[in-house]
Amino acid sequence: MAVSVDGYIDDMVPERLYLSNEADFDRVEVERTACDAILIGAETLRRDNPRLIIKSEERLAARKAAGKPAHLQKIVVTGSGNLDPAARFWHYGVEERRPLVYTTDTGAEKLHDRLGDLGIVVSLGETVDFGSLLDDLSNRDIGRLMIEGGTSIHTAVLEAGLADELHLAVAPLLIGQADAPRFVDPAAFPGGSRRRMHLVDVTQIGDVAVLRYLPKADSDSI
Repeated sequence: MAVSVDGYIDDMVPERLYLSNEADFDRVEVERTACDAILIGAETLRRDNPRLIIKSEERLAARKAAGKPAHLQKIVVTGSGNLDPAARFWHYGVEERRPLVYTTDTGAEKLHDRLGDLGIVVSLGETVDFGSLLDDLSNRDIGRLMIEGGTSIHTAVLEAGLADELHLAVAPLLIGQADAPRFVDPAAFPGGSRRRMHLVDVTQIGDVAVLRYLPKADSDSI
């Protein structure tokens, strides 16, 4: 995830804010290429309208040569089922596999009619439990999952202690808008406010600093 220096992932201007730079976008695509699936939340889909594809023809060819689908398995998580079937997410990089939609029983009722054949709807019950979600992905032979937001997804995954790596690109911007979305919401994160995650790498990419943490390990135990 890319964040501003003061911890925001977007501002309140209707046009999309690009926190990162072109070189870091390319780094992110390299990370995508090594994964099996990519996951976002419904709010990210609505705000950014992303395609979530690999753009490089060379990287697409390399995945095919390795016996993998060219594009990643796309995943969106929604509790309400409020997803637009016209969003680009459903119409790019889906020739080999339809996107997966993890939702609640209530959301599933809406989505079966709303999406038709655009996606595979999976209900997780009354609420979205990320442990159950990951178990289902494992049963679908998804080994390496990349999560790209937004706030509620980051919060849920980190609060449950499910993330193996955290890549944080810090942009030289101050947003300062109280209602703008932040990286995470308040939550009871594992270990509380005094636990220090293990920092394994810091890389400068132009005007962006990329920090890589291991959230399951604390700095005192390494």
